[in-house]
Amino acid sequence: MKKKFLAMSFSLVLLMGLLSACGGNNAANNGTNGAANEGGNADSSKPVTINMFTASPEYTDAFNAYIEEYKKVKPNVTINLEIMQADYNTVLKSRIAAGSTPDVFQTTAGGDIDTFAEYSADLTNEPLAAAMTDAVRSNMSSSDGKVLGLPVKGNLFTLIYNKDLLEEAGITDVPATTAELNDAIAKLEAKGITPFANAYKEWWVWKHVFQHFVDAAAQDANMTAKDLVESFIAGNTTFQEHPVLYNNFFEFIDTTVKHGTDKPLERDSNAQVSDFASGKAAFMTGKGAWDEEAIKKINPDMKIGIAGYPVSDKAEQALIITGADQALRIYKDSKVANETIEFFNWLYTSEYGKNWFSSVAKVIPPIKDAPLPELDMPKQMDEILQVQPSGDLAINYSLDTFHQKFGELMQAYIGGSQSKDQTVTEIQKAWIQLGSAE
Repeated sequence: MKKKFLAMSFSLVLLMGLLSACGGNNAANNGTNGAANEGGNADSSKPVTINMFTASPEYTDAFNAYIEEYKKVKPNVTINLEIMQADYNTVLKSRIAAGSTPDVFQTTAGGDIDTFAEYSADLTNEPLAAAMTDAVRSNMSSSDGKVLGLPVKGNLFTLIYNKDLLEEAGITDVPATTAELNDAIAKLEAKGITPFANAYKEWWVWKHVFQHFVDAAAQDANMTAKDLVESFIAGNTTFQEHPVLYNNFFEFIDTTVKHGTDKPLERDSNAQVSDFASGKAAFMTGKGAWDEEAIKKINPDMKIGIAGYPVSDKAEQALIITGADQALRIYKDSKVANETIEFFNWLYTSEYGKNWFSSVAKVIPPIKDAPLPELDMPKQMDEILQVQPSGDLAINYSLDTFHQKFGELMQAYIGGSQSKDQTVTEIQKAWIQLGSAE
């Protein structure tokens, strides 16, 4: 396939911008890893400004905390943090096309590691790469084995539930099959409890739900999730060949809409968290461990539980999913590439950095020998993974260009402007056209 990093309208502008940028920054490119690899340090006497552009507003305070801490270590380094969410991908691509690539920028992991490979510093031999867990390092690596990304955090994708509301409805076991889910819905509604809080206004929540069904479909087909996704990208399979996708996934979405909070296409992430934390719904879909802090700010005493999605009649397919799906990238032609690498080496290897993930950001650490945060979801994750495997982080095998289109198509489906079969056809086309960087 031809590479699809940017829409065709960006192609010529991108080429011109990159030629200009590369021509002006070859010295930085040639020396990107020199400071760290040769045991030297960046010059600590001259003022340095690092421009960091991310799409994670939920970590604004945490990012600012490590920026402030690093100022004590390197007083000459100023880190400018810019955060955007709604139009982040479009703005990032525009800046790259215009030759104004940020020194640090954020992308998804997995397939998008290759998409942005030509702009990313090679971090393979850096201390920060050695600090990553094996699974996370794999998520940050290109197809030729180079570590080109930094994990924002370790992650957990799961169905989140309110323990008190389930207990009030007489649900003693969290549903693990579709039949058990239907029974739980009936019990909740009998008590006047809305089963689902959704955030279907957001395109990205859809991929978090969908990947659980992809994992189950792959298992039913006796193949890996990666192989199944690659088969869709190649146009070699269809939803109809995988009942978990063609039937179960759509039935689950229909169920969450029918038995969920009102106006699902108007509920964004913040509204969903508010609905769930205030007790308006028993389950929260499409989310993960990153929302616990926000939930607890609204309801500090809330008893949160996590579980795999009931994707079929097989309880063993209801698995939580762990891994790293978001990556920071260091622009390889940045004039401050050395200083930027030095900063992240400090974050991923220092005692402050090891504790930053759990105590400041309060996320699952993506590095070895770091403590878990004192939060319910990571602790439960640790307990669950003692007795059952984690599901595959299947979203990493497709690009976010596909996932965004997928979310938009699903929004059209629940909005009633497309039938199920029309939606399936469009998803399959999008997977072929947008699913891969090659």
